[in-house]
Amino acid sequence: MKNDLAESEKYNESLESFLSSYDVGAKLRRLRLRKKIGLVDLGKHTGLSASLLSKLENGKAVPTLSTLARIAMVFDVGIEYFFDSQRSRRMFVITRARERLRFPDRADNPVPAYFFEVLAFGAKEKRLSAYLAEFPPHKEEELRDHFHEGWELVHVLSGSLAIRFESEEHLLESGDSVYFDALEPHAYRGDSDPPAQAIVVTTRPQM
Repeated sequence: MKNDLAESEKYNESLESFLSSYDVGAKLRRLRLRKKIGLVDLGKHTGLSASLLSKLENGKAVPTLSTLARIAMVFDVGIEYFFDSQRSRRMFVITRARERLRFPDRADNPVPAYFFEVLAFGAKEKRLSAYLAEFPPHKEEELRDHFHEGWELVHVLSGSLAIRFESEEHLLESGDSVYFDALEPHAYRGDSDPPAQAIVVTTRPQM
């Protein structure tokens, strides 16, 4: 019994030492302050008590994987955020053209309305998402509206692109841009051959 207790205490000490090397508490506090949210409000979002969150920030409590997962989900970051060393965390990320992957708008769509490539897939703590998109020509009746939280900016690089916003269609030519509330129903339609190309930037909603 005493041996088991000693082993348990030794394990906890090792775990605390391991976590302290990653400054998990400091990263949590930095993330919370950056989002301008108090301990009580964060507790409401995560289901954790403000006192526990305070202890985590001050290194007086050891977080479980489940606890970190809850916090990561609220702040929309990967759980790896808490385990990146300061040396490996970079806010300057280059994505080479050869590294980009091309995806259709929906995996189940036999005739995609557009294709997109993520321009900064390696960046962490992204406050926005940017894509290089290609829009093959389509008829208006083939469009399907979608919406999501945040704001959206579309800048046409080449070709013609029709954007339907709140049931009204607008035609954008090369060099044109549009900025709108993405929570409203909208859809894209390529209106040129070769396909239109555009940079699409979406922001994450503020908590």
